[in-house]
Amino acid sequence: MDKTPDYNQQIQDNENAVEKFLSQIPGFQGYRAKEHRRDADKLLRLTVAQRVDEQWRRLTEIQRQLAASGDFQYLDDLEAIAIRLRTFSDQVRTASYGYAGFFDALKVDEAALASLYEFDGQLLALTDQIRQAVDRLEQAVGTDELPNALRDLLTLARQSIEVFNRREEVLLAD
Repeated sequence: MDKTPDYNQQIQDNENAVEKFLSQIPGFQGYRAKEHRRDADKLLRLTVAQRVDEQWRRLTEIQRQLAASGDFQYLDDLEAIAIRLRTFSDQVRTASYGYAGFFDALKVDEAALASLYEFDGQLLALTDQIRQAVDRLEQAVGTDELPNALRDLLTLARQSIEVFNRREEVLLAD
C-alpha cells in the first residue's frame, strides 16, 4: 500500500519569498496554513481521481477484450462497475474543499481541515484496493473465477462511493 504523500508539506516547501514575507503579517499565517491544507487536499483528491481513472481505463480494456472475443455474458456487470468507478472518480475530483475562502477561514477549525485531509488520505488507500481488484479481474478472465472477481470489484466500487459519501460528515463535524 502506498504511503499517503504529504502534499501539505510539499506546498509549504515551495512557498516563494513574497509568501514567506506575508506569513509574518498577524493572522495571515493561520490563513496560509489553511490555504496549504486546502491546496494539499485538492492535490490529494486529484491523485485519488487519477488513480481511479487508470483502473477505469483498464476495466474498459477488459470490456473491449471480452466483446472482441464474443464473451458478452459479463459486459453488463463490467459496465455497472465502470459506471461506479467513474462516479467515484468524479465525486472525488469535484468535492468541496471544506471552506469558502479568506473571510470564512477564520471560522474554520484547523482540526476540521486536518480531519478532512486525513479522510481524503484514506481514499488513497481505496485506490490500492481497487487496483488489486482489477488485477484479480484481469487474471480471472477466461477462468471460473471471473464471476467472483466481478462480484468483489462491484462490491468495492459500491463501498468506495459509500465511503466518499461519508465525507460530508467530516465536513460537518464539530
